[in-house]
Amino acid sequence: MPRRPPPGILGYVALPRLTLVMGGARSGKSSHAEAMIEEAAAAGLYIATATAGDGEMAERIRLHRERRGPFWTTVEEPLHLAHAIETHGRPGQPILVDCLTLWLSNLMMEGRSVEAEARRLLATIDEAAAPVVLVANEVGQGIVPDNALARAFRDHAGRLNQQVAAAADRVVVMMAGLPMVLKDEDAERPN
Repeated sequence: MPRRPPPGILGYVALPRLTLVMGGARSGKSSHAEAMIEEAAAAGLYIATATAGDGEMAERIRLHRERRGPFWTTVEEPLHLAHAIETHGRPGQPILVDCLTLWLSNLMMEGRSVEAEARRLLATIDEAAAPVVLVANEVGQGIVPDNALARAFRDHAGRLNQQVAAAADRVVVMMAGLPMVLKDEDAERPN
């Protein structure tokens, strides 16, 4: 289990209303998002969107659960993300959603409206009892997929990331385990 960072080590002591942490596969998104919340609060709510479709994914989920430890209250919710935030959110307990990209995949596989669900999610975050940190993959920097479903997924993911980034107070992109702050509205405001 990773150690909690000392206060102030990442420079994120106070969390804004909405933070987006995004990047490619294995870029350090989840660990960074977890550390941000662990630094800012006494406990966190972890909303996990993954489902175990095969043995390899089941093992990934197991390792994520094991790594989190007692700091986190975990809710596993692959589809009803807004409802999970409304139901389980508590004042003073930041919420981590890991990850939007898997949630998007789950929505598409169920034939649900990505646009309607994204609007509902953002409206719910505006009313959330505590700060929310969303983790998402950047999937649009590779080759154009060779089939319609994969192209639709890539397009939906790009639009979802843009919507969330526009609404977010802070946007962090992870590359090789290093955070790059693209947007920080608190830092841009004069004292």
